[in-house]
Amino acid sequence: MSVEEINTVVVGAGQAGIAMSEHLSLMGVPHVVLERSRIAERWRSERWDSLVANGPAWHDRFPNMKFDGISPEDFPAKERVAQYFEDYARMVEAPVRTGVEVTSVERHAGRPGFKVSTSAGVIEARNVVAATGPFQKPSYPDIVPAGSPVHQLHSSAYRNPGQLPEGAVLVVGAGASGSQIAEELRQTGRTVYLSVGEHYRPPRSYRGRDYCWWLGALGLWDEVRIRPKKQHVAFAVSGYEGGKTVDFRRLAHTGIQLVGITRSYRDGVLSLEEGLAKNVADGDQAYFDVLREADAYIEENGLPFPPEPLAWELLPDPDCLTNPILSLDLAAAGITTIIWATGFKFDFGWLKVNAFDEKGDPFHKRGISAESGIYFLGLPNLVNRASSFIYGVWHDAKYIADHIVLQEGYMSYARP
Repeated sequence: MSVEEINTVVVGAGQAGIAMSEHLSLMGVPHVVLERSRIAERWRSERWDSLVANGPAWHDRFPNMKFDGISPEDFPAKERVAQYFEDYARMVEAPVRTGVEVTSVERHAGRPGFKVSTSAGVIEARNVVAATGPFQKPSYPDIVPAGSPVHQLHSSAYRNPGQLPEGAVLVVGAGASGSQIAEELRQTGRTVYLSVGEHYRPPRSYRGRDYCWWLGALGLWDEVRIRPKKQHVAFAVSGYEGGKTVDFRRLAHTGIQLVGITRSYRDGVLSLEEGLAKNVADGDQAYFDVLREADAYIEENGLPFPPEPLAWELLPDPDCLTNPILSLDLAAAGITTIIWATGFKFDFGWLKVNAFDEKGDPFHKRGISAESGIYFLGLPNLVNRASSFIYGVWHDAKYIADHIVLQEGYMSYARP
């Protein structure tokens, strides 16, 4: 049986894989994109029904195709985003093979390249690009045992309020996903508890410009101004209901009960950490920092952006901040469901190569791994904070494609 040979295999046909394919095609690199399900599958089937993009349509896209049929200021629904990538793949004639799962990648012994084992056979490739993105495997804290009398699911399995049993809901994690899900549930009349930890809370928009615009204007996408960053801090911004700032005080005043970090569980009772008020106040400080920088930028550049004094006002502290709950009896509170909006972790078990550090994380610089011929694309902070966003991954892919071509030049060099 013959084995297929090709220069580059791209694993994953989401935003990273489609961007990678475009640049490889433009540079004349023979390649194939392997996708175990459908193009942009996670947008289609692994997110809740009301999910929208986190950035407006004018920004969260690739440079060579706009979202048609919607306003540039709108936040596209998840189905529209998936359709965008499908349309884009068709436009660039990306060689995508759907329904093909990569089961392992191993380096050849004594010759260049890799053996790529798939559900459809073996491919030999000089290069492999892992474009499976940052949202690979749901991450659960080991707190509430699986046999406990409460329904538990990860945010990636949540679809809508109707799928949940009757009763109150505890949402653990207050980033974009957790805060949006909590608000959606509250609007249906549910009693909702929201477990809030450390978070970064920027304005959705300020003085007539979306936060995506301010990230560019202030050099924050590229992180030109180096600042210390906390790891694994929730990013609380959303395009939900047309886009609005995630304000935890506002959520509390709508009836959502804010609680601290979920710490432990015993005999039906959750223990909650102190520090809820501090975490909310720290989030407010980050929010005001953006406003101050934006005001300074407007003044320095003489921009005619209208003042927005209401953006500086905070609602009064709700009772849940001044008198925090430190333990929660699930049965007494009527909580029948816990939704873990606690993020994701990597799953690169199929990559049998020396491309990882001692913790098992990808070891790379700008996506170029420690294992020659293996590349990573679409991961958080691969190059900068834009790297896991639609806007940023396209530019990162261009850099990796250029590196693949450069390495091919070395391999084909023959002394005169």
